Amino acid sequence: MVARKRWCRVTVFGRDGIVIGEYVFEGAGRPDLGAVDGVARLALLASRLAGRVALVDVSTEMRELLDLVGLAVEVKGQSELREEPLGIEERQKGMDSGDPLA
Repeated sequence: MVARKRWCRVTVFGRDGIVIGEYVFEGAGRPDLGAVDGVARLALLASRLAGRVALVDVSTEMRELLDLVGLAVEVKGQSELREEPLGIEERQKGMDSGDPLA
């Protein structure tokens, strides 16, 4: 049996900051474009609801794949390469003591 590896956790927040849903992306081996598509769809949903998504515990492979496809990921509120961030944030575990994801 092949061990599953966690690629990232995604939390979707509504306009008022209330958590709408939490999702874990994981699988055997490296993440693929299906995982990136899932993250992008959640970001689109959040955007349509005037909300945002936060990525936590992002694996190196997932981060590299998100960068490769050009999906802008925010780190502490700053978008990389001056791209439009699509309402996505990456958070490191334990960053904010009041953060429900920490």
